[in-house]
Amino acid sequence: MFDIEVPAPEGADSLARIGRTLGAAGVGLEGGGMWSGVAHYLVADAEAATAALTGAGLGPVAAREVVIADLDADVPGALGRMMGRLTAAGVVLSGQYSDHDNRKVLLVDDVAAARSALGMTAKR
Repeated sequence: MFDIEVPAPEGADSLARIGRTLGAAGVGLEGGGMWSGVAHYLVADAEAATAALTGAGLGPVAAREVVIADLDADVPGALGRMMGRLTAAGVVLSGQYSDHDNRKVLLVDDVAAARSALGMTAKR
């Protein structure tokens, strides 16, 4: 899965344009959000998303592979422990949000190192 990052300077209007463009291209959104005028969405097909958004004049678009990790959200301190493992492994986290299955989507500088630090064997 991939995070796509696209400017959203007009807030809801920008998100409406992004959503319509991706929908018309058949790209589903599996999670994401917008903060500080920048939208981040989790998609399976980064190439199709990037092509659709760029073709519609929305951009620049950045796409990157992400780590999707389960988190025991009902266990106090779970997020702190997860982030501590990333820090101990030297992984730099630039963003984090949740997908539609309540898993953490992690934007990191080293996907393989993050997966290893979190004890993940399967690619997700």
